[in-house]
Amino acid sequence: MHESSDDVLLEAEEKMEKTVEHLQQGLSGLRTGKASTGLVDQISVECYGTQTRLNQMALISTPEPRLIVIKPYDPSSLPAIEKAILAANIGVTPLNDGRIIRVPIPELSEERRKDLVKVANRMGEEARVALRAVRREANDGIKALEKASAISEDDRDRALDEVQKTTDAYVQKVDTLVAAKEKDVMAV
Repeated sequence: MHESSDDVLLEAEEKMEKTVEHLQQGLSGLRTGKASTGLVDQISVECYGTQTRLNQMALISTPEPRLIVIKPYDPSSLPAIEKAILAANIGVTPLNDGRIIRVPIPELSEERRKDLVKVANRMGEEARVALRAVRREANDGIKALEKASAISEDDRDRALDEVQKTTDAYVQKVDTLVAAKEKDVMAV
């Protein structure tokens, strides 16, 4: 049970922030026409018997707009990295020269761009649904506090307003992120 409406609001805002961060990560993994380290840095690689994220075992850079270069800290992990990139099924083919892996980013077709926009919009909608669930949870918590006589009706109304304002602000962030990704994907 929450102590005050401030606790409810704080918890709701933390959850909303995590939702937006999750969306940002998801969108960074969507491939656009240009190279981005976000495309590969979260790929999980089987190395020394454990799963390790690629960004923890290699230096990842984009020296050119259509090229990702992966330089592993341990060159013996090159085959495992190459295999993991292929298994991630992100529409790219890694080129291993024995020292580094080059990942050329092919041009996206118009149809593929539209598909990626749909995926981005779906991710955005999932984030909005999650935000509304957090809002519902917070509103229930505030109403419970009022029912338990921990806060007055006026405090309840003020807190419910605050939850709505916070939700609106985070929905706006989601819309902005999705719109930016859409613009990025459609840019030729």
